[in-house]
This record gives sequence, structure tokens and C-alpha cells, in this order.
Amino acid sequence: MNSKLSADETSLWAKKNTENGEQRWLPLVVHLTDAANVMNWLYYHWLDEGQRQFLTTTLPDEEMQKLVKFLGFFHDFGKATPAFQTKKSYDGNRSLDAELLELLSRHGFADLTNLVLASPQKSPHALAGEALLESDRFNVPAAIGAIIGGHHGKPGRWAPKRQLKDYPANYCQIDGIPDDPQEREREQWIKLNWEDVQQRLFAYGLELAGYQDAAEIPTVNQPQAVILEGLLIMADWLASSEYLDAAQTIPLFPLIRLDESYQDVDLTARYQHAILTWKRTDKWEPHQVAVNDSQDQQQHRDPYFDRWGFTARDVQLIMTQAVQATTDPGMVIVEAGMGVGKTEIALVAAEQLAAKTGRNGVFMGLPTQATTNAMFSRVVAWARQLANAEGKKLPINLMHGKKQFNQNFQNLPDAANVYDHDQQLVGNQSETKAQSEAGAVVVNGWFSGKKSILADFTVGTIDNLLLMGLKKKHLFLRHLGFSGKVVIIDEVHAYDTYMNSYLYKAINWLGAYHVPIIVLSATLPIAKRNKLIYAYLKGKYGRQYKKRLQAPAGWDQAQAYPLLTLVDGQTIKQTTDFNQRQAANTTVQIQRLNLDDAALIKAVMVKIQAGGVAGVIVNTVKRAQALAKLVLAHPGDVQLMVLHSAFLAPDRSKQEQALQRAIGKGGTRPKKLIVIGTQVLEQSLDIDFDVLYTDIAPMDLILQRIGRLHRHQITRPVALQHPQTFILGVQGPGDYGDANEAVYEKYLLMKTDHFLGETVALPRDISRLVQKVYDPATDDEVAGIELAKEDFEDDRDREKARSKVFQVAPPKLKAGQTIHGWLDWDDQSLDKDEQNASAAVRDIQESIEVVLVQHTAHGDYLLDGRPLNTVKPQEIAEQVLRLPTAVTPRNSVVAQVITTLEQRTGDQFADWQLSPWLRGALALSLDDQATTTLGRWSLTYSTKLGLSYEKEDEHD
Repeated sequence: MNSKLSADETSLWAKKNTENGEQRWLPLVVHLTDAANVMNWLYYHWLDEGQRQFLTTTLPDEEMQKLVKFLGFFHDFGKATPAFQTKKSYDGNRSLDAELLELLSRHGFADLTNLVLASPQKSPHALAGEALLESDRFNVPAAIGAIIGGHHGKPGRWAPKRQLKDYPANYCQIDGIPDDPQEREREQWIKLNWEDVQQRLFAYGLELAGYQDAAEIPTVNQPQAVILEGLLIMADWLASSEYLDAAQTIPLFPLIRLDESYQDVDLTARYQHAILTWKRTDKWEPHQVAVNDSQDQQQHRDPYFDRWGFTARDVQLIMTQAVQATTDPGMVIVEAGMGVGKTEIALVAAEQLAAKTGRNGVFMGLPTQATTNAMFSRVVAWARQLANAEGKKLPINLMHGKKQFNQNFQNLPDAANVYDHDQQLVGNQSETKAQSEAGAVVVNGWFSGKKSILADFTVGTIDNLLLMGLKKKHLFLRHLGFSGKVVIIDEVHAYDTYMNSYLYKAINWLGAYHVPIIVLSATLPIAKRNKLIYAYLKGKYGRQYKKRLQAPAGWDQAQAYPLLTLVDGQTIKQTTDFNQRQAANTTVQIQRLNLDDAALIKAVMVKIQAGGVAGVIVNTVKRAQALAKLVLAHPGDVQLMVLHSAFLAPDRSKQEQALQRAIGKGGTRPKKLIVIGTQVLEQSLDIDFDVLYTDIAPMDLILQRIGRLHRHQITRPVALQHPQTFILGVQGPGDYGDANEAVYEKYLLMKTDHFLGETVALPRDISRLVQKVYDPATDDEVAGIELAKEDFEDDRDREKARSKVFQVAPPKLKAGQTIHGWLDWDDQSLDKDEQNASAAVRDIQESIEVVLVQHTAHGDYLLDGRPLNTVKPQEIAEQVLRLPTAVTPRNSVVAQVITTLEQRTGDQFADWQLSPWLRGALALSLDDQATTTLGRWSLTYSTKLGLSYEKEDEHD
């Protein structure tokens, strides 16, 4: 290398700290080289083939590698400034600060000891690095400079063109021109020294990256810049990790002693050791799925039998064959009836698409924590097969706010380092040997917090995907994680207008990254299907995508069922012929039942008096609890199970598991059982009712609920041999009660009520009925719908407008478009609290999470009776739920309730502040009758009903 570093450059520091009483530091050049090496390694060995192909659509691979090394090296270029070099130590160690200032003084940096800059905070090092690189001295393209400026999680609103003019002393120590000639000459020398140091450091890094001149540095488009930013943030976090573990026993990139220098560090050995230590899991290498349509049974390959031990249905096998025939797969939309095996179709398709597009991971998104928990164990079992087939340790993550309470997740083994420490990295190739040939699905602790999505296999609530569209610090990491996966969206019909706006924006960006998407639904409106496709194509090909689109006539009005729609490059393909040897249509009897609660429960009891399982799905928690109380008050041998969102996390998990054991596939069914629940029962849970009672809801949700009826081939009570559904809440024409109309748009309820006849044939009628309700052309068939339609359209427009307030812009595909301003107007509260961010993309009213305990004269207990002083803090932390929004209806009330709970918690459980599990938690203390008051509300908890609430004056 011709460009040489002088002692000036190598005396600059990047990090300093006191460790076990010993003063330590890290030369800036060491950290810059560490980050360049790490980012280069991540590019070649952690990114998957699909991500690299995307990054090299506009640049040859060797040019992208140069750019990657350039970004890694120059990410902290802004630290080569007096504004940074005079920063104090975080721990206030004046001795360490003085030692490093003295080191700088010995190597040509004059007058730093007493330097006082007017506005050093105006030039934070990320921004300073961008300002230097984009200045006339270095002329780095703005699209690249913006990546440097944003590597702490948020780019500037615009390029910092005036930084060097407005704050010159931050960059070269000198501000203004002194009158005294000697002083002027000295200050000119100081300024030139800083500029020379920066110039030599730039020349060194430029040559290290492989460039001869700055003019060779290319530009990129905006989606490429987002992924490069995400990769840079990841590389910087890794290169900045002194240790792998919190106990600081496993070194990665440690600081060095003060008596050591840049010349004492073997940079190659340092980074190789760190990578081999950090790399605890393997990468999945997907293979083409063996499947064909040969009529010769000896040659016929059934991937479903290979993976799950059952022979594929025609629908499954034909869809799998169609996916296999694609050449440039983008989006796969599976519309098929409940119980047909869409999850298995999706997982096989994920293998196919991963192999075809060079992806090494999968994300599956579901509507709720309950459905996510149910799906997690299925995905783990599938991923374990992949791991065993390859003898690898594959990382998996569960992504929702209560994952720490999921036993399946907690029981997974932690990732161990699968590499021997005496192995070497040769060039760009890693020579490694697994310590164990056995495969495993593991949890890699490094992929946690904001890095969770970087794990190859992830199952999570849908808000994790929707957050791709939210202006939030470090959003680049989320985009980086999703860009390397096949994305599966289950129950896509379940999202409202507000959430759909974020969904389409996320799909825009997934299209820009050429990420394959699998969409699953039994009840998908045509308009939504088309919007999903258009969002993907627009993201991948830009605004002119329709001009080059090839599609069969009438594809955008197809109502066939089942239906497979494929986006293959710029071609739409649809499969409608499934040679259906599947079961015949099931006819469900539909009857409207307008009874008060007591009469309803009596009717349910009579219906199952000779045995059976009755499902009662209602639209609010309060109604579910009221009905459950009536069942509990009824003498007899009928068992009751209740499931909704107002249970403590452990109780809800137990209820879900008990429900699956009782009426899931192969479950031990009680003789008489009533299951009462809310919308959580309609989504993804593989449970089976003999008879169904449901509040009126939009057609797609009604059909989803009916999909839990007679789901499995089992022997049923004689009186319940034929499936029956009773629709509740229809009080008269266009009258569905305040509670139902508060949950769902009256417009949709009226259309559902109109088009839902006395029988429904499943699956034949599913698409027809859904399209009838969601097609505006059928509005004229429903009498008196005009006002409800106006309200519906007003609400929809309002939701769309609200959803865009904190939403990122669509991807800009033109080269040179920067990421400046991409995350402007973000809300700091969204950065601090992941739950606030998730609520923002779901348009959820602010609510308060509390830890439920009993505080009595005899002591403090969990609700299961265990004394608090005998329970681990993490078990106490599990006892959480969210207060009903009725209790905290407005922001001002929320603040008052938080203040009240903080005071009570501080008085009763002051020691919680000493626990990392409980610090900041709010206790809701119940008395020995499991009740309490909060404001004007009386709250009561039971393991059978969950948290119920009433206004105090309702007792009078």
C-alpha cells in the first residue's frame, strides 16, 4: 500500500475507558479497520446471495465490495476532528483524558489541552464524517455520504453543506483569522495540520478499499443505500463490541493498554478471532424441493409426506408444482378454505422461493400473540428438520412483546460457538469445522432487541413487518433483516385500513429488495388482493410497472376458489384447476338468534345437553366475561373455557395450551364444553367446535369463525352431526347494537347481514360472499345503507391520512437518490419503547401495562398464592396485562393513572427498582378478594374470567 499513515493519524483515538482500574484506549485507525474488515466479511459471508444480487443490480460485485469496505472504514471519519478528540471520557476519568491529549500533543496536535470549542455538539461525529466526505476536499457522492451521516440510526434531513463553514473550529480547531501575524501563522499551521491528517487518513482508507481516486466511488439508489446503512450499523455495533458477553469474559474487539499503540495490533488476527468467536450459528442453505407431476407413483415425490408424514392434498401439491415452475418469483397469494393446510403450503413454498431467490431465512407474521405462539412451535419443528438435514445450528426468534413467557421459546437451547478457535480465515473464505454434526434450532443471544429481526428464522406478530413503514431510529436494521428472508403473511384479511396502509408500504419496500412474499388467506377481498400485487410491483419496478405487466384477461376479478395467484417477474399467473379429489363442500346451516344473555346461555346448554363442544365468539371482552359468568352460575356438568386478551400472560398461555389439548387436532374432547372467547379464536388456531354461536361481524371474519366448526374428521354427538352457526346481535334491520357497531363498521355489518343466507357451502361460497360484501358495486342491493357507507368512507379516509403521519416514503429507485430526510418527523417515544411503536402501526389507543399482585395485611402474593418474597423477579414480571382502554380513555387520564400507580408501586414495592426485571414496572395491587379501585373503576381478576371492570357508581 503506497498511502502511509504518520504518527499523527495513529495517535487519534476512537474509544477510551477504564477497565478493572486500568486505562485503555483504541486508536481510531484500528477501529476503522476493524469495521471495514467486519463489514467486508458480513457482505460475503453473512448476507445471502439474494441480498448481494440486489446490491449488485447496478454495480459489479467487485465494485460493491470496494464500496462496502469504504463505508466500513470511513463510518467514523468524523472522529478525526478536534470536536471529537477533545471529548471527555464517559466515566469522567480526567487522568485518561489528559494522557490521550498528551499523546496527541506529542504527535503534532498543538493547543488541545485548553481548547474550548463554542459549539462542539453541533458537529456529532457521524454528521462530521458526512460533512467532510461530501466537502470539496473529498467529493464523495451525497448518496454515500448520507450513509456515513446516518450510521447512528437516523440520517440528516439534508446534506450538511454548511457544516464546515458554520463550525470551522469543530473540524480544524481554528475559527476566524487573528490580527497578529505570528498568531495567524501559528493558527494557519494548526489548521493545515488537521487538514493534512484528514487528507492522509482519507488517502489511506481510499486505497484500503481499492480506489485510486475519489472519483471512482460510485453512487447507489435509495433502497440499496438503506440496506448498506443497515449493514454498516450492524458492522459498527459488532466492531464496537469489546466483549461478546455481559460478564466481559469473551473478548471480541477489546481496547488496548495506554502503553500500546496502533503498531502493536495485528489487525488481521484481531478481526479473524472476533468473527470466529461471534459466529455461533450457521446459515441455512435451501435446496430445490423435490416435486413433480409424474403419474408414475414410483417417481412421484411428495414433499408433504417427506416433511410431515401425510400425503398432500391435490390443492397442496398443485400449488407447490406451480410455485416450482416460476423463474423470477415475487409474490405468492394462496386463497383456500380453512383446514386445507395453507401453513404447510407456505412452508414448502418458503423452501422453494428461498432456493430460487437466494434467501437464507424466513419470517412468518400473524395477527396476534396467541396465533403467533400457536404457529411458533410448528415453525420450530419444520426448521429443526432443515437443521438436522444439514447438520447445522440455525437461529430462530420469536418476536412479540411477551416472548419471554413462551415456554417453547424459553426451552430452546442457547447457541454455542460451533467453531474451534484454532481455525483460520483464508482470504474471503472461512475454513470451519462444526463441533457437532447434529443439527439444532437455537437462540442466538446476539440477535436481540433491535437486532432480533437479523436472526434467520423469525415468527412474530404482524406489527414487526408493518414497522418497516414507520419512521423510527435504526429502521435500517429492520429492512436489512427482512431483505434476506422469504416473508409469509398469514391471515392477511385480518387488518384494518390503518394497518393496511403500513402493510402496503412494507410490501413496497420488500418489492424494491426483490424479497419473495407468501400471502395466506381463506377470505381475501379481490380489491385487497390486487392492492397487494400492485404494491409489490410498484416497489420492484417503479411507477411504470403497469406498462410492462403481462397478465391473463380478467385476472384482477378472479373469484375462483381455491385460487393461487403468482407474480413471476412482471407476469401474473393464476391457477384455478385443482382436480379436486378433496372433500365435498360442507353445508353450514345459518340462523339468526336475537336473545338476551341469559336466554342465549340457556339455549347453548340445551344444544349440548346430550354432549358436544359449543364455541361462542363475541366481539368484546366485557361480553365474553358476562356470558362466562352465566355459565359458571349454571349448575351441571358443562365445562367452560374462556380466552381473550384480558388474562395475565401465564394464564393466557395456559388457556391456549389447554384449548389445543382439548379441541385441537387429536385432542381429548370433553363430553360437554362451552368455549367463550373474542376474535383470538377466529385466527390460525386449529380448534374444532361442534356448534358455533357468533356475534355479527364482517363477512370474512364470520367465515373465519365458521372455519373452526367441524374442522376435523371426528365422531360427533348425534344432534350435532350437521354444522350449525347462530348469528347473534342482529336486533333489527341495520341495528346491531352499540358494542358491535363500535368494533366494526356498520356498513360492513349491513352488507354481511344482507348477503349471509340461511346456508353457506364451504369452501365453495367463501370467495363469492366475501366479494359481495367488499365490492362497492353491490351496495345498491342493500336497503338503507347510504349513511353507513358515508361513515365508512369518512372513517377509511381518516385512517389513511392518520397512518401516513409517521410513515416512510415509497422507495426511490433512481440512482443517486439519498436517504436524507427518510426518517424525519419521527417520534422519540417510538424509539424508546417498542410497544409504543407497535401500537403506532396498529392505531391502538394508548393503554397501560401493569404487574398484577395481591397486597394484603398478611403479605404480598402472586395471584396463584405464592408469597412474593419466594418468587424470582422474572416470574413476578410475567404477571402482566394491559388495562382496558375504557379505564384510561384519554391521554390526560392515562397520565393520571400512571402517576397513581407509580406512587403506589413506590410505596409498596420500592425494592423493584433494584431489579432489572422489575425496574420501572407498575404494580396493580389487588386485595385478598382480588379486587381494587382505580379512579372511578372497580377492577377484579380471576383465572377463569380474566380482568373485569365496572364503574364504581354502577354498584350504587
